[in-house]
Amino acid sequence: MAKKAAAGTPATALLTSRKVEHTLHPYDVSPDAPNYGALVAEALGVEPRKVFKTLVADVDGALVVGVVPVTGDLDLKALAHAAGGKRATLADRAAAERSSGYVRGGISPLGQRKKLPTVVDDSALALDLMFISAGRRGLQVSLAPGDLIRLSDAVTAQIRT
Repeated sequence: MAKKAAAGTPATALLTSRKVEHTLHPYDVSPDAPNYGALVAEALGVEPRKVFKTLVADVDGALVVGVVPVTGDLDLKALAHAAGGKRATLADRAAAERSSGYVRGGISPLGQRKKLPTVVDDSALALDLMFISAGRRGLQVSLAPGDLIRLSDAVTAQIRT
């Protein structure tokens, strides 16, 4: 139990304060490793389709969060459409870190410094549990997709390639 307390992040604090059932999963994979998401899934011993990455994009000048399975990439055109915009590009790393309060490789869709519009890929709806960043490198959290969608006020759409 001491490990959980030591691993506290704004994301885990939000889950705990809202009494959302979740489990923390530490892992050891270099954030610069090629095929990072697949390696994280392997380290956790879970199917890669259950592990999601959080990406911050610029949609028509506003930051938007996209949550997609590590088995694919973010479809920027689909994200822009889901967010009610026309054009999207991946956000500048510094802007994403400044807005979220997290570092690259540890950005969570939960507990961000500035709550951004969020779109979760609709493939999450078919899962009982999904894995997302818990807010720091080397730590994932598993939770029900509905809890993530509710806590992040997300919409769902097919935004994966």
